[in-house]
Order: sequence, then C-alpha cells, then structure tokens
Amino acid sequence: MRSRRVQILVALVLTALWGAGIFAAHANGHLRFLDRLEATLTDWRTQVRGVQRPPDLVTIVAIDDTVVKRGGSYPLPRADLARVVDTLVQFKPKVIAIDLLLVDRSAAIGDATLANTLATGPVVLAAAAIFPTDSETVAPSSEGPLAVLPQAERFLLPLPAFAEHAEVGVVNVATGQSGSPLSVPMLFRTADKVELSFPLRVAARALDKPLTIAPDHLRLGDRVVPTDTDFALPITYYGPRRTIRTVSAQSIFDGTLNRAAIENRIVVIGAAVAGGGDFYPTPFDSLMPGVEVVATAITHLVAGDGIVRDRRVHAADAFGAMLLPMLLVGLLAWRRSALGIMAAAAVVIAWAGLNLFAFTHGVWLNAANTLAAAVPPVAVFAGVQLWAGGRRTQYLAAKSRSLAQFQAPAVQDWLAHDPNFLSKPIRQDAAVVFIDLSGFTGLSERTDPDALQDILKAFHALLDKTAADCGGLITGFLGDGAMILFGLPRAMPDDAARALKCAIDLHRGVERWIASLAPAIGHQLGFKIGAHFGEIVASRLGESHQHITATGDTVNVASRLMEVAARNCARLALSDTLLNTADFHGAPDGILSGPLLTQVRGRSGVVTVWFWRDRDVPGQAATKAEMIG
Repeated sequence: MRSRRVQILVALVLTALWGAGIFAAHANGHLRFLDRLEATLTDWRTQVRGVQRPPDLVTIVAIDDTVVKRGGSYPLPRADLARVVDTLVQFKPKVIAIDLLLVDRSAAIGDATLANTLATGPVVLAAAAIFPTDSETVAPSSEGPLAVLPQAERFLLPLPAFAEHAEVGVVNVATGQSGSPLSVPMLFRTADKVELSFPLRVAARALDKPLTIAPDHLRLGDRVVPTDTDFALPITYYGPRRTIRTVSAQSIFDGTLNRAAIENRIVVIGAAVAGGGDFYPTPFDSLMPGVEVVATAITHLVAGDGIVRDRRVHAADAFGAMLLPMLLVGLLAWRRSALGIMAAAAVVIAWAGLNLFAFTHGVWLNAANTLAAAVPPVAVFAGVQLWAGGRRTQYLAAKSRSLAQFQAPAVQDWLAHDPNFLSKPIRQDAAVVFIDLSGFTGLSERTDPDALQDILKAFHALLDKTAADCGGLITGFLGDGAMILFGLPRAMPDDAARALKCAIDLHRGVERWIASLAPAIGHQLGFKIGAHFGEIVASRLGESHQHITATGDTVNVASRLMEVAARNCARLALSDTLLNTADFHGAPDGILSGPLLTQVRGRSGVVTVWFWRDRDVPGQAATKAEMIG
C-alpha cells in the first residue's frame, strides 16, 4: 500500500511538472501548433456563444461594390473621399476614423481638397507598421515593459499634408495561425519611437480621456483597458459582417445618408469592395472586411465589453494546466475502474463547461494549453494502469488457481463477496462427514515416497470431486483422511441429505479406487467413514494464514463414528440424527443395518448408529424401515 501511494505521488508530481512545462514553453513562444488549436477552439466557443448585439456606438461607412458600380473607382479618388468626409463632418460625429492608407500622392487638386477637408473635423488617419518578416512578434531587444511590443522596421505614415490636420494610429492587426484576427496590438515600436494603434487613438479621441501606459496595462481616464501581456487587445466578434451598423458611401453621393447614423457616433471609413482592402476569416464569416475588425476593436475599447485575457487570466491558465491533469490522474489512480473513468470524464466535462462559461462571460481561458497539459500524462498513466492491471489480473488469476487447491470454490466466492465472513464464530446446524484410510501408515513404511505421494494425490482428488459434486466443503485434508462440512458458507435445508449422498458416494468411489490399485497395495488398504448432523461452531482460525474450521460435539461424534464402523466390521457409520434430518428411508441399491446403541469416546450418553453397505455385499437387513418393522 505504501509503495502504491509513493507511485501515485510521483505520478502527480510529474504530471504537475509536465503541465507547468507546457505552459512555460508556450508562453515563451514555443509549441506554436497550440496557437492553431486555440484559434479553432476559440471559433467553436464564439459560435456556441452565438451572435450578440453590439453597443450602438460605431457606424462603418463602407467603400463597397455599390460605389464602384455606380461610376466610382477603387481606390476612391481623393476628391470623392473629401466629399465623403465633408458630408460626415456636417453631421457632427464624435470622430471620423479613416481606415485607408493615404501614403501616395494623387492629383494635386484632389490632395489639396482632402487636406482642407480633414482640417474641418476630428479625424484619425491610418498608418501601417512595416516588419522585417511576416510575423509581427519579434524577440525583445531592450528591457522594460515596452520590450514586449512588436518592433517594426518603420512606420508607413500618411502624407504630411494629411497628417498635419489629423491624428495618426497604426492599423495593423494580429492574426493567429488560422488567419483570423484574435487580437489587435495597442502599441507599436520602432528602434526609436512608440506609436498608438489606430483603434486606441480613435477610442481615446472619442472618449476625450487621457491615455496612460502602465507597466502591465493601459488606462483611458479612470478605466483600465484589459490587454494581454504584450499590450494587445483580445477581440471577440459580435457576429457576421454588417453586424456593426454599416452604410454604403454611395448613400452620401446619392444624398440619402441618414443623419442619425452619423451624429454623435464614431464613424469608420473603410474598404469593403471585392478585390480591395483586407479580408479575414472569422467564426461567423469566411471573409470579413478589415474595417469591421478595426470597428470591433474600437467598440470594445469604448464600450469596455472586450474579452479579458490579462496576467490574472494567464495565471489561471497556468494553474489549470497543472490542476486538471493532476485531478484526472488522481481520479484514475483512486479508482482503477469504471467509477474512476466516469469521475474523470465528469471532471473533463465540468472543465469544458467552466471554460465555455468563462468565455461567454468575457474571460478567455486558454483551452489548448490545458488540453496539451492533460492529454499526454492521462494517456500515459491510463496505459500504465492498463498494463499494470493486466499484470495484476494475471497475478490474481494465478493466485486464485493456487488458492483453489487449498480452499473450496464456494468459500473463495463467499470471501470475495464478504471479506469478513466468519470473522466472528457462529453457531448453526450442519452435517459433518469424516473419512480415513485404514492401513495407510503401515503401507507408508514399505512404499517408495513418490509412489506414496501419487496414491495420496489420487485419493484426495477423488474426495475433492465427490465433495464438490455434493456441495460439500472440505475444511482440511488430514493426511490420509478428510473432514467434509455441509452448511457453509450458509446453512441449507438439504445439508443432511447432501451429506448422506456424499458419504454413500465416497463409500462406493473409494471402494472402486482401492480395487483399481495394484493388489500389493490395494490389499493393505481399507477405509472408514462417519457422518453426523447437529450444531457446530464455525470460525476462522489463525492470524496471517487463516483457515475455516468447525468444532463442537457434532464434529467429535462424526469423527468417532469411524471407530464405531471399524469395531463393527463396517465401512460407513451414520448417526440416527443425520438419517432423520435427511428423511432417509432406504434405497434399492444399498442395505442399511442397525440400529446400534453405543457410546463414543469423549462423550457421555449413547448414540444411535446405522451402518450402510452396497446391496451386492452379503450381510444384514436391507433398509431402516425393515429394521424398525
């Protein structure tokens, strides 16, 4: 038991270390395949959560296919963009965010018109960060909290003529390995400067709150912006494209734009035309315009309804990566059965439910990390358990086969069902049959030990089969004899009748067996049998090696009846009590003679005894009924 506890403790410690290692490796940028798994699991959780109605704060003005079909072109001419901005300014929005890169010069009059228009209202322009590789995540090259920011080679800024009339923010988003944007960086850096992201710049302007960059979070006024550890804002989509209020820029050219869709709102101008602008796959839409991704991030920042994935959530992830596999391994070790498997399955279901509940209520717990931490150790432990269980089954089967040579199958089954069977002595009625070989002691002095052992094996096998066929329990072999008990594991109404049948079958079986032996051996052997019925005391004796036995007057009488049989030149002596209890009135193939009133050694009073033999042996009267008559 102590060894098993140590093994379980070692398994739990190794499991915890595995979970901690998985979390640490992924947190340090390794095990990138887990990002793809997490992206897939995030899509599933988002779909299970379903479409949500976004806060009505943002309106997207889309430069879409309608604009192009009705005589426009893409990219939209600067003069046309100036007309769009001018119309929007007149409707008094909180801020106009232009999600278009105005980095190239066009017609001079168009650029001048747009520059003058930008000066008339609160405008934020988009810039882009240019990275040396396809990945925006690079190794930090300096100390401090800003070292975790994605480091760009340079920023692609709007033309100075435009930038001097507006604020600028970096519009890049961070896509996971699935291609779906899962977060938007709030800060970017180059070797010598730090820039705010486009959504953060728009939100700060719309809220008109001061922005504070703390070592592990951002703050807009008095409100903390929950970002990831690298100052990225996790995003979760409200629904498919156009879930956030969207109007076509063509409505401005047609003069049909509803003022209520613009006034006192954040307006984001962006491309949604096929073949132009960025499109991303999301849980609800295979192609969502990048402007809607940006608008989602802006809404999260302004409404404060984004999903949380900060340092505390990562600490919970680390705890879960160690706790869940430890719980599963512990449950499998606690119950190596269907109960343990069911308990482990219940824990997995509960964990999945908790993870989904947290996600739908705004907390993003990493599911991929926890699965990677739990599945391998549970699989290994379960495999070891199966292997050990197979070895243990083989061991127990061998042990059971060995035990069967010393203990009756009925007692084995009963002890397996009730390990405390006969832990306290009990009194009950039972039938007892004794048998003993005559002349065996003298034979053993003149016979080879190997041959003698073969004789005993054959004799014991005969006793064992006969007792088992009649439902008797051999409580022990007494060298060249045995005691057979009828009444255990529990007393039965036919115990006496089965004991009588066993005694008669032993008489015939042993007689035939002796006749089959070589004459030099068979002529030296005989046998005697005594059987009685009455109260016994059944108990388990011994400490480390226990055996079941019966004691009392009934056992003593049954044993002494063998002496009575020998004194009266008989082989089978039966007590009157046994015959009456068995309701025996004779049999056509045997002769019952008696009664004989006699005393037995070690007991006061007399015992009424009957003797039985086969009919083909010359002798006395046939049945008990005839004798009484």
